[in-house]
Amino acid sequence: MTPVLVASAFLLFITLGYASLCAASPFGNCRKCRGMGHALKHDRKGRLKRGKDCRRCKATGKRIRVGRWLYNRWARIYRAGTNTP
Repeated sequence: MTPVLVASAFLLFITLGYASLCAASPFGNCRKCRGMGHALKHDRKGRLKRGKDCRRCKATGKRIRVGRWLYNRWARIYRAGTNTP
């Protein structure tokens, strides 16, 4: 097999894998709070305390994946373009 064929097959495999991941689980953990929904603070004794709510995910701990966001945008534009009044 040529290296170009192997690289294209590998790229196709990765793309289909990510598409199936976005279809099965459209939400992933927030990268800022790591899915907790809030920050962690330490008090004076060194114990962990709950900090402020995460502003990026609005304290849900979840974010929409990039592939799912792109699909939602494409579907919305497609529906608006083919909508017959």
